[in-house]
Amino acid sequence: MPKLVEKSGSRPPWVGLAAAAWVQMSAGSGATFPLYSAALKSVLGFNQQQITILGVACDLGENMGLLPGYSSNKLPPWAMLLIGASSCFLGFGVLWLSVSQIVHGLPFWLLFIALVIAANSSSWFGTAALVTNMRNFPVSRGPVAGLLKGYIGISGAAYTVLFSVLLHHSASNLLLFLTVGIPVLCLAVMYFIRPCIPATGEDPSEPMYFAFLLGTSIVLAAYLVVTTVVSEVFELPTILGYALVGFMVLLLLSPLAVPIKMTLFRSNPKRSLPGSSDNLAKEEGEEPLLTPSTSASNLGSLFEGDGDDVSDMEILLAEGEGAVKKKRKPRRGEDFKLGQVFVKADFWLLWFVYFLGMGPGITVSNNLAQIGFAFGVKDTTILLCLFSFFNFIGRLSSGAISEHFVRSSTMPRTVWMGAGQLVMVLAFLLSAMAIDNSIYVATALIAIGMGFQFLSISTISELFGLRHFGINFNFILLGNPIGATIFSAFLAGYIYDKEAEKQGNPTCVGPDCYRVTFLVLAGVCGLGTLLSIILTVRIRPVYQALYASGSFRLQPQSTGR
Repeated sequence: MPKLVEKSGSRPPWVGLAAAAWVQMSAGSGATFPLYSAALKSVLGFNQQQITILGVACDLGENMGLLPGYSSNKLPPWAMLLIGASSCFLGFGVLWLSVSQIVHGLPFWLLFIALVIAANSSSWFGTAALVTNMRNFPVSRGPVAGLLKGYIGISGAAYTVLFSVLLHHSASNLLLFLTVGIPVLCLAVMYFIRPCIPATGEDPSEPMYFAFLLGTSIVLAAYLVVTTVVSEVFELPTILGYALVGFMVLLLLSPLAVPIKMTLFRSNPKRSLPGSSDNLAKEEGEEPLLTPSTSASNLGSLFEGDGDDVSDMEILLAEGEGAVKKKRKPRRGEDFKLGQVFVKADFWLLWFVYFLGMGPGITVSNNLAQIGFAFGVKDTTILLCLFSFFNFIGRLSSGAISEHFVRSSTMPRTVWMGAGQLVMVLAFLLSAMAIDNSIYVATALIAIGMGFQFLSISTISELFGLRHFGINFNFILLGNPIGATIFSAFLAGYIYDKEAEKQGNPTCVGPDCYRVTFLVLAGVCGLGTLLSIILTVRIRPVYQALYASGSFRLQPQSTGR
């Protein structure tokens, strides 16, 4: 029988995880739209409705990830990063030429397409980094997904610091940085984002490594918030501004401390028994060999061949040895193609839970400047930074919390998605009451609850496998632009314009601008909480099979329908 050889290098995956942190920061370029939207409106003469449509274009491009998801099984990560860098250069380049008035008279539809292309670079960056590292850390999916998505969440604050300190609040300078700086950064680290020998979880130091990465990312997030507030309140000397940005770069480099420590001070993971197939392979100078049954597990996408290219005689021989089973439909916990998940009720329940949580969150994110102005907030930059920080906290903490409970009590991660939406219900009701300064508390709570919705990424990998994870989770992410269109453009925008018309002003002022919107969004999140409970009950047997021993099983006992 032919040997299935691992398609990876010999390097440990921690270097790639450190590089992925930088890629994820680049993938958060969509969060910069509020920083240059005012320039689009003033320089190009757009009205508020056109700016709202461009905001939808940003959401659409950022979450239009079916092609990157499909490509994640066809192209190496470096090729996906190259495509993302190219779309970033082209899309933001057109916007920069227009805002800087180097080119005049570009039609609105062209700018819409340019923004879709520019924002779509985030999908290529995020898919390449997330899929590669989820496969490199198959038994630590919660912390990895939370960490990487957390860096995207805090990237808005990082860009705000650059915008305030180095770019002098210039939208033209920001767009030039996005056009040139992000592609250069991704090209510099693309070599390190690649499949590696998967971490097995046997290294006793791994929990400490993840704790260190989570801790440094929290320090980074807090530092960015403080730096943003200080730079907005005080006029900082140029040299001090450079020093603040330099320290931010050092914090971004902190994930490299893990592979450096592993190189200088090696730990002793559990060793395989003498005479095992892996040890024999290593003694002969070969890569570890994997049985066909292993290639059909959740790590299947890491190996050459997927069973389709094996001859009939080889299949008969394997069946005779009891190594493989006859072809059948996958069960939950195994590898599903996109067409196969479409007929699973759990997939659609997960999609709607995500949609009902992210739609309201995206609505607040896209309209945060207008919401702040309506509530009398003078400096909306601080409000944007506050949302970015607590969204990061939600993304990061949800991964760590869900990982603890899934291993200690086999509790599905969807429990915490529902808990996050329940927090959002309370936040929207608080916003509707319009108590003095409540907008700051409500913004933080909404951002945290929104961050918890990204647990859908780990959940879909556990329910439907890693082989087609890229396209499966990108289909889930389509809930973002759909939610932005329905809840932001059709609901919030319509009610805002009606209230502004009553006031006789183009800009709406007062709590009535968004009160009805907040009440509707509270009901939407309430429905999402109910669906998350139903989904949790349905998938609990899957998690009991996957984590019954307290650690992830690469070959779970199927309990699907």
